[in-house]
Amino acid sequence: MWTLALVPDDSSKPLNTRHAVPQPGRRRKSMTAPKPHKDKACKTKTVLLTLLIVVVILGILITAGYFITKLIQSKYFFCKRSVKFIPINKACDGKNDCAGGEDELTCLSDFKVNTTFPVRLASDQFILQVYSPAAGWRSVCSDDWTPQHTQTACTQLGYTNKPRSTKVRVDTLVFPLKNGPFRAVMPKTSSTPIHQATMDRKVCKSGSVVSLTCSDCGQVGSQDRIVGGTAASIEDWPWQVSLQQGGQHTCGGSLVSPRWVVTAAHCFAGNKKELSRWRVVSGQTYMSTLGGSYVDRIILNGDYSPDRNDYDIALMRLSSPITVGVGRKPICLPPQPFGLTAGASMVVTGWGYLEENGKVSPSLQKARIPLISRSICSSAALYGSYITPRMICAGYLEGKVDSCQGDSGGPLVHFSTQWNLVGVVSWGVGCARKNRPGVYCNVEETLNWIRTVIEKHP
Repeated sequence: MWTLALVPDDSSKPLNTRHAVPQPGRRRKSMTAPKPHKDKACKTKTVLLTLLIVVVILGILITAGYFITKLIQSKYFFCKRSVKFIPINKACDGKNDCAGGEDELTCLSDFKVNTTFPVRLASDQFILQVYSPAAGWRSVCSDDWTPQHTQTACTQLGYTNKPRSTKVRVDTLVFPLKNGPFRAVMPKTSSTPIHQATMDRKVCKSGSVVSLTCSDCGQVGSQDRIVGGTAASIEDWPWQVSLQQGGQHTCGGSLVSPRWVVTAAHCFAGNKKELSRWRVVSGQTYMSTLGGSYVDRIILNGDYSPDRNDYDIALMRLSSPITVGVGRKPICLPPQPFGLTAGASMVVTGWGYLEENGKVSPSLQKARIPLISRSICSSAALYGSYITPRMICAGYLEGKVDSCQGDSGGPLVHFSTQWNLVGVVSWGVGCARKNRPGVYCNVEETLNWIRTVIEKHP
């Protein structure tokens, strides 16, 4: 800054003629030096740093809140009406511990079936059959069959997407089916349930019966850890889901429709009966706790025996249907009878332990294993009388490859013209031990229960 020297009052000349003389009535601008760019940059950095610190603190608080919430949910049930917490083991214990009994309102249930579901697909040709108590199972002739009949029959069978029917000549059927008698649809019955819309026929006038393809289930674009397995991609096994309780993977499961999941009944033992704590995560190769579908029903087979692991099957209904896509697609329920023989190639998938007493796998695993004959599996050298008709065995007698903890409830599948759900991971002694193969709930033996539950809880 420059300054003025003292001069006599009568002097009218400026000391420095290079600078303009101030004019009367006009103010000179302040001679304060302009702020350098460095100060502005410093202020900007301070603001950004402050914002970053705020964001980090908020992130820490949100993360802490999330984990605290999960911890509380794993130990307590919150009674909304009475605004109190009760121990989680008091929820769904048959006693009303909350006002209005809300702790007993959203619980799993069980269901027994004492009737025969009247529609099924038989053999690997998917021949439509209907049942009546007097006549038993009979194949349906293609006589007078219409596309609307196809839609009606497939709707009864569950998951339906672009259903279609074909004709199969009677003389090409396997021996038990080709001899008849048969059933045929009656006129003007296209929207009547198929088992009620048919009448007896000794022979089919058309010489053929109906074969149904009800959906795109069990179809994937391309084609084992589980113990001794290899890495898998969800796009190849899109029916596989993770059942999570309190954000923790607990069991596997299989989509059999956009809204229904088949799993094992033993997955819901102990304090795992309250619905709101469960999520079903689908479409993920790598284990994730984010997202997931809410559940509004868990139904155990009413004949389930925890002591013997018999009838070890359950169904979960999602609160809303999943969107079917490349990584999310239902598996087909098998025809009945399916007629698989010992040695048939199976695939088991899941995120279970990589070894006995190990840890859950972070990514989906698959293993290809053979079906073991019932006579061998129920022999004294293996499991003896523990094996019931609701169980099948798969694996290697020498061990090495097997399902394990964390795979429970997951799928055992077989490919014919499509992938079919043959078994549900149930139990075994250890993992991959010699003469201790995996035991699976036999889906074919529980089809009647599965179809009845889905029909009664649309």
